[in-house]
Amino acid sequence: MTINLQQIATIKSPFCDLVNMPVQPKGAKDIYATIEFKKEYQEGLKDLDGFSHVYLIYYFHKVKEPKLSVIPFNDKTHTSRGVFSTRTPMHPNSLGLSVVELVKVEGNIVTIKGVDILNDTPLLDIKPYIKNFDKVEGKPTSGWMKSSANEVSQKKSDSRFV
Repeated sequence: MTINLQQIATIKSPFCDLVNMPVQPKGAKDIYATIEFKKEYQEGLKDLDGFSHVYLIYYFHKVKEPKLSVIPFNDKTHTSRGVFSTRTPMHPNSLGLSVVELVKVEGNIVTIKGVDILNDTPLLDIKPYIKNFDKVEGKPTSGWMKSSANEVSQKKSDSRFV
């Protein structure tokens, strides 16, 4: 099997250093960024501007060495966790996922809000958030993660994943 992933765009954000940046979009709710799509993908942006939010799938291009166990930023107990139970960038394929607010689409430039992503991050895909598909009903749980929404929004990165 061949996997063929291509960078379709570059995320331009105000965060140029991995240390002291928000670790989740909740902590970056007022931060704007742009996504500069390669011209050959601009046609694919047609009709995207009708959505309030989008999923960004991107490549953590600064990850030097993936790890299978990490101590996540939002773990109050500072316990080593399996990487697949975390949102850290240290996963084997170094893929990131964020849900951000879509502000506008102009040509090949998409403006977004609520961005916790490093400047010049390669974007692999963008997908619309669709409430009737994506909203989780019932009683979703968050496993070991016990931090409140306020605690998550205040958390900043440190040097542990640099």
